[in-house]
Amino acid sequence: MVDTSPGTETNGADAFRVEHDTMGEVRVPRDALYAAQTQRAVENFPISGRGLEPAQIQALARIKRAAAIVNGEMGIVDADVAQAIVAAADEVAGGSHHEHFPVDVYQTGSGTSSNMNMNEVLAALATASLGKPVHPNDHVNASQSSNDVFPTSVHVAVTGALLAELIPALEHLADALETKAEAWKGFVKAGRTHLMDATPVTFGQEFAGYARQVRLGIERVRTALPRVAEVPLGGTATGTGINTPLGFPQKVIQVLAEDTGLPVTEALDHFEAQGARDGLVDASGALRTLAVSLTKICNDIRWMGSGPNTGLGELHIPDLQPGSSIMPGKVNPVIPEAVLMVCARVIGNDATVAWAGASGLFELNVAIPVMGSSLLESIRILASSTRLLADKTVDGLRVNEEHARALAESSPSIVTPLNRIIGYEAAAKIAKHSVAQKMTVREAVVDLGYVERGEITEEQLDQGLDVLRMTAPGL
Repeated sequence: MVDTSPGTETNGADAFRVEHDTMGEVRVPRDALYAAQTQRAVENFPISGRGLEPAQIQALARIKRAAAIVNGEMGIVDADVAQAIVAAADEVAGGSHHEHFPVDVYQTGSGTSSNMNMNEVLAALATASLGKPVHPNDHVNASQSSNDVFPTSVHVAVTGALLAELIPALEHLADALETKAEAWKGFVKAGRTHLMDATPVTFGQEFAGYARQVRLGIERVRTALPRVAEVPLGGTATGTGINTPLGFPQKVIQVLAEDTGLPVTEALDHFEAQGARDGLVDASGALRTLAVSLTKICNDIRWMGSGPNTGLGELHIPDLQPGSSIMPGKVNPVIPEAVLMVCARVIGNDATVAWAGASGLFELNVAIPVMGSSLLESIRILASSTRLLADKTVDGLRVNEEHARALAESSPSIVTPLNRIIGYEAAAKIAKHSVAQKMTVREAVVDLGYVERGEITEEQLDQGLDVLRMTAPGL
């Protein structure tokens, strides 16, 4: 990262060069590829120390690349200048020069500072390769506005991240959960509602439910994708398309789609597409729901793996690292805990996106940078954490089969199938007796004389108290 702090001045005058813009002269670090407007933004917004996500920088470069190609074809920009801009954009899109994008994410709400940062960097690179001046506004930004280009970069980056990172990671987790569900469909355990004993279920049923939650999360993401992939490019300043040649946005979007392989399309209504960011709010909602689902899954796994001696102990969670600096031998469920913190962050980011999405005023939303940063962070940490959850936790889970079955058989709720034989009130009496006397339901039935009086037979008792049979419909 280029050092643009005030202390840089102590390095002497040679550390800087003088650039100018419409407001006058600005001292810029000598080796910086950016120029006056970027430097003003660096000085105006020393807030978080966080710039744009790399994925958005690359998306913005790809948009500039596509625009340069079309500007060259349409004669808006000389062919050699267009080619130089394309080459420069390829470098940035390929991951180079990212240290020359120092503008804080908390900046002007349209992202104008970051758009000009890109314009200035590409102009500098193109000028160096071409040997003649390439202007950041007149050439790199030709036929464009920050107001349509910057939000387009968010939509392109988010679309790419959802398709390339998040969906594959979620499918990987769903596969891992489904593998366990199939392997464990005959392993019975106590059911629990309200964290209290309930009728038995199988580990397979529970893990199939978790897998379904993740699959539905994938569906929600896919449902949001068409609206995220709809971009406002071509609306320029206020959605009218002023200063844009006819056919320009359609051609740029076509080039962009071919370059990225993404299903980007032109906005059906440019006034909606610039005044609001509802597509991003929609996508963030899908991520929030995923975070809610993962929270439930991770908490269930932690509960089932609690112990080793004073918890439920139904599952063994893989041991990954020592869990305490003071208690020898302690091991904790570190991956589920990490995922829970990711979920907290994603839910917080969703609140940010929702609030920022409500910041559309007339013809422009003015909180776009933080929406992009929040969404891309959520996607990145969800994708990486769900892969870790699959590989370092779910794949290595083991069922403590005998202990889990014993817990299921000790639950007073297994008296439920006896309702239809001896009635609800008698069954409730048996359940309470088994708890009070610390005996099994079978022992309580016998102790209370139901077998001796002929109200239920041993055969009916064996059949009715088969805990695995209780996990499926039927009488």
